[in-house]
Amino acid sequence: MRYYLIDEISPDHIKTAKDFLKETALSSGIESIFWVSLPHDLLTGSQYEHTGCRPHVFAVETGPSWIKFELFIRSLTTMRCTCPSYCSKQQAEFILNFAEAMIAKLGIRT
Repeated sequence: MRYYLIDEISPDHIKTAKDFLKETALSSGIESIFWVSLPHDLLTGSQYEHTGCRPHVFAVETGPSWIKFELFIRSLTTMRCTCPSYCSKQQAEFILNFAEAMIAKLGIRT
């Protein structure tokens, strides 16, 4: 799996990040994994056409001292489709900007 990893984060800042993700992202049902929806204008052609597969999301996982932002776009409604894939350049830029903005907004130090 390809991902963007930020590590060496204090336990207090991990808690802050989890609280933020609980407010701004979708719950996965697993305490440490969250789903972040992509804006429709960033979907690839097949993702945009597959309205029944929406929302298209990327995963954010928190660990004891790290946060991982997956560079894979998936559907929350089906796993058996052609639209889940590694992110496009524009989607990757969105994910990296999301990660960096979250770190800056929350004052997380690494």
